[in-house]
Amino acid sequence: MRFSRSFISAFLAVICSLVSSGLVFGQGEKENKEAAGTPIPLKRIVMFSSGVAFYERNGDVQGDATIDLKFNARDINDLLKSMVLQDDGGGRISTVSYGSKDPITRALRTFSIDLTSNPTLADLLAQVRGEKIEIDSPSAMTGTIVGIEKRIRPVGENKSVEVTYLNLLTDDGLRSVALDSVGRIKLSNPKLDAELRQALTVLAMGNTKDKKSVTLNFTGAGKRPVRVGYIQESPIWKTSYRLVLGDDKPLLQGWAIVENTTEEDWQNVSLTLISGRPISFVMDLYQPLYIDRPEVKPELYASLRPRTYDQDLAGADRDFGRAAEQFENLKQLADAKSEGERLGRRSNAGPAGPALAGRARGGYLEQATREPQMDKARLEESLQTAAQASDVGELFQYRIATPVTVARQKSAMLPIVNESVSADKLSIYNPAVHAKHPLNGLKLTNSTELHLMQGPITVFDDGAYAGDAQIQDLPPKSERIISYAMDLDTEVAPTSSGDPEQLVNVKIVRGTLHATRKYGRKQSYVVKNSGNKEKKVLIEYPLDTNWTLIEPKEPTEKTRDQYRFVVKAEPGKPANLEIREERTATQQVYVNNMDDGSIQYYINAKVVSDKVKQGLAEVIKRKQALGLLTAKRAELERQVQVIFDEQNRVRQNMAQLPKDSDLFRRYVTKFNEQEDKVEQLREQIKTALADEQAGRQALDKFIVELDLS
Repeated sequence: MRFSRSFISAFLAVICSLVSSGLVFGQGEKENKEAAGTPIPLKRIVMFSSGVAFYERNGDVQGDATIDLKFNARDINDLLKSMVLQDDGGGRISTVSYGSKDPITRALRTFSIDLTSNPTLADLLAQVRGEKIEIDSPSAMTGTIVGIEKRIRPVGENKSVEVTYLNLLTDDGLRSVALDSVGRIKLSNPKLDAELRQALTVLAMGNTKDKKSVTLNFTGAGKRPVRVGYIQESPIWKTSYRLVLGDDKPLLQGWAIVENTTEEDWQNVSLTLISGRPISFVMDLYQPLYIDRPEVKPELYASLRPRTYDQDLAGADRDFGRAAEQFENLKQLADAKSEGERLGRRSNAGPAGPALAGRARGGYLEQATREPQMDKARLEESLQTAAQASDVGELFQYRIATPVTVARQKSAMLPIVNESVSADKLSIYNPAVHAKHPLNGLKLTNSTELHLMQGPITVFDDGAYAGDAQIQDLPPKSERIISYAMDLDTEVAPTSSGDPEQLVNVKIVRGTLHATRKYGRKQSYVVKNSGNKEKKVLIEYPLDTNWTLIEPKEPTEKTRDQYRFVVKAEPGKPANLEIREERTATQQVYVNNMDDGSIQYYINAKVVSDKVKQGLAEVIKRKQALGLLTAKRAELERQVQVIFDEQNRVRQNMAQLPKDSDLFRRYVTKFNEQEDKVEQLREQIKTALADEQAGRQALDKFIVELDLS
């Protein structure tokens, strides 16, 4: 079903008129009507988007007054952490009392019969040994519990069971009764019976989740106003928007969704909604806490005495400095007290501010720092200051103009925005979203004076539902892109290619060759518009900091991780976008580790300077000379090895010959000549090795000292 934009605008206007006239929130009801049975009615609520809300109650008391408020047990901790009381008529705050919540196990251990471990009947009877009881088993019997024992009773063939027996001392003597045959047991001691019943009552109370009563005590004379403020857990408030598109300027309507999850109706409550993240936590102040204390045993020998130790001198100096700080704090406390009394006399309305204002009242020592006033003007001033602190996070508020009425366990939608905004239609293409079609979207400009909180947007275009979108927090005058539907009339075809790597620069730094190479890639888009209107297509392209954008020189927009380029696509005419990027990478390699082929590659490269080429050519020359020295040494070592092999053959032959034979004597002569030759070769090898080492050191020194570009 389609609705014209004028109809939707008229509908929104009617809703707003109902709000302003009070029909939606009960403004037409009598002002300041107090909830039945509530001595201090709820007047103001400030809801935060961090899971808590501030509740303020205002009312009148007469003379010395006691006010009872009911809270869920889970809310007591927040109450104890945050409650602020204020008596504006010259009275004083006496005490705030509430039922203590001792750990249930600790309370149960105070009774004669311990129920903390879910004891069995046998365990209970064992705890009251020596007590007189009355039982039916099956006849009535009275006796004193001697103890509990377990016995094995045979049942059937090769089977047995364990049976618990109760041993009693009766007037007729000792009796042993199977516990499973006992039908009734009564404690004869009325005090012990009463303690057992009381322990069961405590156990039952510990399992309940009833409301807890908090009692406020005010002391003073006459009728006077009082205030109570506290923080309580609350669902976060949410926002949702409707955006109506058409030929005119788009209309934006925003709604806040609030939920009253308390057990009390909100009647004509002043409601403020604040977006921000104040630090809020839960601390267990309601549960009594105990610590284990060390047990000190009596000394075994009178000669052993505790030692005392002198204080560290540095610690003594710190204590001396703290004494000066404490003196200054006491001085400020006295000044605050004098100032508070002076203001109180001037206003003739009693001490200014809440009870905790830096003085002792009713026997209770209060904080030296004055709590902030809970009056509306001061709160608004503090909120305005917080809203300006944009460097620590955005904080903004919506103050609902008319008092709000929401029944308990009910929710409500409250209008917070109803203004025209600026919007420019776009088609947004991102292949990660859809490879073929872009999305219909808008570049939304917040032309209102309000800070728009994040939330969903339902878009109406030409009187019909067009889709849903979502925005993040949008300050005044800021822009955001939203998308709400797929643009089936537009297609985008992307293609990618890469350029071959290019050597762009070579230099040598302390013997290390730095080779810089350039890489290029290209991404092309062809946009086809099959609609009947020209479209502005916004193409999103990933931003990689390792690559430099070459073409186009600048993107239309740039985010943390995206480039955005705008392409205008006319109907029936393909539109093109080409994106070029480059990146450079430098490879480092020690020249001495390069082979001659790699060095020759850089010598032949055009981008290498003549100095670098000459240096590399000299490296090749020196490496070749070193290679000759190495080859010479290797040749000498080969000749020695040949002689050794020949001598081994001669020795084998000599072993088979008589020592006085001519051949044996000839072998001896040849062997002596070979030994002389080996001695000569060893001297030559020693010289060649020294020359090789000198040549290698000279090459290393030459390469390390190379600094060429």
